[in-house]
Amino acid sequence: MKVAVIGAGNGGQAIAGFLASQGCSVTICDVNAAVIDELNAIRKVELKGLISAIGEIQKCTTDAVEAIKKANTIFIVTTATAHVILARQLAPYLEENQMIILSPGRTGGALAFKHGLEQCGFTKRIYLAEAQTLLYACRIVQTGVVNIVGIKDKVRLAALPSIDTSQVLEVIGRFFPAYVPAPNVLYTSLENYGAVFHSATVLFNAGAIERGESFLFYKNMTPQIASFIEKLDRERINVAKAYGIDLITASEWLKQTYGVKGDSLCELMKNNEAYQTLLSPTNLNCRQLTEDIPTGAIPIVELGKAAGVDVSTYESLINIATQLLSDTFTISARTLSKLGLEGMTKDQIIQKIHFL
Repeated sequence: MKVAVIGAGNGGQAIAGFLASQGCSVTICDVNAAVIDELNAIRKVELKGLISAIGEIQKCTTDAVEAIKKANTIFIVTTATAHVILARQLAPYLEENQMIILSPGRTGGALAFKHGLEQCGFTKRIYLAEAQTLLYACRIVQTGVVNIVGIKDKVRLAALPSIDTSQVLEVIGRFFPAYVPAPNVLYTSLENYGAVFHSATVLFNAGAIERGESFLFYKNMTPQIASFIEKLDRERINVAKAYGIDLITASEWLKQTYGVKGDSLCELMKNNEAYQTLLSPTNLNCRQLTEDIPTGAIPIVELGKAAGVDVSTYESLINIATQLLSDTFTISARTLSKLGLEGMTKDQIIQKIHFL
């Protein structure tokens, strides 16, 4: 299988290295020319930790259009804020029956990507899917070497339209059996636990981060911050219920996904082996805010308001982040308009998702 991996960060290099180690012909692409130059010099990715493998990379490039040529499958492992940009960039060059997996889609990734394609007049038959989260908890040791510290037992995946989910899983499931089908992209979107965990943890530790004080992001979790995160989680679950979706709590997800034990969300985060070495961001202009607010918190609020659900805790989170960063997130925010759902009621959104 010929694969293009767009994004050479932690997850992108991990996916590229693993697929290459399994015999796939892999091209890796990133906008960071320095990283691509380093990968070009070694042409391989080594996985360490819970996976021990070396994958030979066929091509490294900064040109996404070049990367996707003749690729059967395209993994997009960038920040979610790049999804629509890539959709518009790639629209003229995508080929019939190519398969695109957003890994992860965050909240509304496939909807935003599809809407971006449609705005370019795109009509070709492709397969488009989003994963609920990254398969691996991983960190780059150095370019071309990735430490896998956690592997999720189960990651939901849904195609848009959902009738394509089985076809997508048939192709990539032999490499990644942890992918399991979700009924539709609202399930995967509202199981975006990054939108639950990340931003609140950063905001309540903003002073330490701005002073340059490094800390263990989850290992140093405190009961009061975890309690606030649980309030966010309840709002997420209530939004899902309004759309006829029953989701598990973040605490239950940690137990099921990582096999971790604990009597509270705080304990579960602190006890999770996959989280033990994960460090805090080095500044406040970090993806836990610049990505997780516009592509996580904001679309949850938008979907919640359309369904008449109280999302005031999420709104407070967004307001504080907006004031702290002096950023309205207007460009990257996944509003209903940018998801192709503008002006729709809850029932109309459900109907559209069901029939897409």
